[in-house]
Amino acid sequence: MSGEAAEPAAPPRDARAGSPEATSPGERTALPGDAATSLKGGRKGTDGAEGEGAPVPARRPRRHDPNRRDRIIDVTIDVIAEHGLAGTGHRSVAEAADVPLGSMTYHFASLDELVELAFSRYVSVLADRFDARLAAAPESGDLAAIVTDVIMVDFLRARRDLVLAYELYLGAARNPALREVTRTWMRRSRRALERLTDPATARVLDALLEGLVLHNFLATDPMTREEVHQAVARVIGPAR
Repeated sequence: MSGEAAEPAAPPRDARAGSPEATSPGERTALPGDAATSLKGGRKGTDGAEGEGAPVPARRPRRHDPNRRDRIIDVTIDVIAEHGLAGTGHRSVAEAADVPLGSMTYHFASLDELVELAFSRYVSVLADRFDARLAAAPESGDLAAIVTDVIMVDFLRARRDLVLAYELYLGAARNPALREVTRTWMRRSRRALERLTDPATARVLDALLEGLVLHNFLATDPMTREEVHQAVARVIGPAR
């Protein structure tokens, strides 16, 4: 051995200053220019000095929105009318309703549940309107003329309602919950018609009404009002 003192061994890599491994889990070494937040809540500038008076971003106040769930249901129908069922999702509804995305799963178990609630509410509005139309008709009035008005005015002039109705039918073909929504709608329509005619005729009229609306909505040469009136009158026959 020589008389020279041995050179001290280099410290382990993970103990060297500035090494990422030198920090404990969840910590990191402050580097020049680092703007890490201090424990006191201030910000550190590029020189490492703590900015005692530096502003801390204020937390956004929570918006008081007690009717949020109902509003989301209403907005869902608007989204379906504009984009169809295929284009309706949690994100598109949340954006249209101006609510956080988390509100969707907070208030509703699934997108299917939300769509079902939206269509149920929409169908209730249409059924109420149909009830009011038939309730205002005189019992001795021309039932064929009344039903013709429903087809030509209440439905065919309301394109949005037509689009939503057929989005509902399309969804009901695959979704049992939506199928029950359509059945509820049909039952209410028949009950309204039964105020003015017998149950058997009301059932056929309800089916004819939907068929004529679909035909005229899609046809390039839709039936005239007179043709619709004649078709309805044939179904009613001597029953009214």
